[in-house]
Amino acid sequence: MDPAATIAPAAEAFTSGIDGFLGTRASFGMDVVLVGLLATLPLLAWSIYLVARRRDFAAHRKLQIVIVAALVAAIVVFEIDVRLISDWKVRAAPSPFWPSGVLSALGIHLVFAISTLVLWTWVVWEAVKRFPSPPGPNAHSPRHRVMARLAAADLVLTAITGTVFYWLAFVAR
Repeated sequence: MDPAATIAPAAEAFTSGIDGFLGTRASFGMDVVLVGLLATLPLLAWSIYLVARRRDFAAHRKLQIVIVAALVAAIVVFEIDVRLISDWKVRAAPSPFWPSGVLSALGIHLVFAISTLVLWTWVVWEAVKRFPSPPGPNAHSPRHRVMARLAAADLVLTAITGTVFYWLAFVAR
């Protein structure tokens, strides 16, 4: 039996959970994650500018902590919503891309989201351990620069793939 056929009737009468605030079929948690993820990109750019151009290492460190805290908060809201409150599959079923396009986009997004979590955790952990307080350049700087660039690129790809998934699942008609 086609999975969409079993979910689609329920989708007509959904909604499970709390509706989002962006005017799509997405739940509140999905909207929080999308907005949070997209909001971190300008903060990331500003943080990189602060360290690369102004050499303001203390402000860079503080802003990185804000970014990490914002992403963790968004992920916690999302996980609570998806695991305990809302059924995202029911909300995604009306999409013309359900199930194959939506699930493929989700799979690609998860590759970047998981690798971003691992890389970002590693970069922040090493920065906390290896940079002095107040922060400044030292022997760890070259490695930090390479790993941080990888993590930043990964975060951008996570945002792009997450936006594509969101559109396919909750916006497309």
